[in-house]
Amino acid sequence: MESELNNLHQIPLPPKQLPDPTRDDRPLLNSLSISTTTSAASADELDKKFAAFVRRDAYGTMGCGELPTKEKVLLGLALVTLVPVRVVLAMTVLLFYYVICRVCTMLSVPNREEEMQEDYAHIVGWRRIVIVQCGRALARVMLFILGFYWISESYRIPNTNQKSTTQKEDKHEPEEMGRPGVIISNHVSYLDIFYHMSTSFPSFVAKRSVAKLPFIGLISKCLGCVYVQRESKSSDFKGVSAIVTERIREAHQNKSAPIMMLFPEGTTTNGEYILPFKTGGFLASAPVLPIILSFHYQRFSPAWDSISGARHAVFLLCQFVNYMEVTKLPAYYPSQQEKDDPKLYANNVRRLIASEGNLIVSDVGLAEKRIYHSALNGLFSQC
Repeated sequence: MESELNNLHQIPLPPKQLPDPTRDDRPLLNSLSISTTTSAASADELDKKFAAFVRRDAYGTMGCGELPTKEKVLLGLALVTLVPVRVVLAMTVLLFYYVICRVCTMLSVPNREEEMQEDYAHIVGWRRIVIVQCGRALARVMLFILGFYWISESYRIPNTNQKSTTQKEDKHEPEEMGRPGVIISNHVSYLDIFYHMSTSFPSFVAKRSVAKLPFIGLISKCLGCVYVQRESKSSDFKGVSAIVTERIREAHQNKSAPIMMLFPEGTTTNGEYILPFKTGGFLASAPVLPIILSFHYQRFSPAWDSISGARHAVFLLCQFVNYMEVTKLPAYYPSQQEKDDPKLYANNVRRLIASEGNLIVSDVGLAEKRIYHSALNGLFSQC
């Protein structure tokens, strides 16, 4: 035994390995070569790869850009003068509409479709009229408070290759097919919701936590929102998808039912791009109403892309005038082939919106947006 131990001591130890300076052992971000300590050159590469979420206004990426002295002075003046007035007015409008919703839903039993799915969108009579009309008016007032004094709206008929004889033959077909069951729109900001509330007062798909928010929770139930938990199991998603499909069919067949409003991109962009469409809004095979929203700006972009919600709200309130342009397209009635293939239906509507709105088609989505945000949080950790 002693000889064996001596032999072991005589075995030379392997040389100590020095760290390889060319090797990068830092963890990858979702299997992509994006490090939180990326250089400025890498930041430019990020902007090219995730162009749909890049801010191009004077405030820069994440609203952390270096502002000129004049802009800092204007921002400071607005913070002490304009912002307090707008906050008070906005809260007054919110509380006033909450009281209206509370009064109109007293002694009313909410419609329950599944667990955590309840709404007051199906109540009838004077209560529903008051909720809808007041909601539309106050949503427009809210936009006015936020600086959208004028909203440019236009109705555009897309160019088609159909012959005039075919159009004459089919001119009565849309009426026979009924009204659209869902509004389909590109998604640029949370401000989109205020506009659609002010015009059609539709039902939205919202996160489940919205139903529990003070004041806003009851208002969302009066809108008839369908609640979803993004991190939930696939079975829960199937249940929500079935509810949305049923709501769309109901709105398509019943004019008194609330119309659905969907943002099939699933997240917001900088307003210059359009992302792939999810097929949930097209499973019902009902006609859709495409609407295109765009925001013009000189200093701060109202697009909610790579900037935090709090920072976005403050800068938006500091801007005296904001501009919104809306393009409304005719109802899109699917062909039989599109009814049989929801993915084809969704892609065709997406191409139509991209063409009529001069939007750039992008293949990135919510997953890539989260990667981009994670990388930016590393680059601008001191912001």
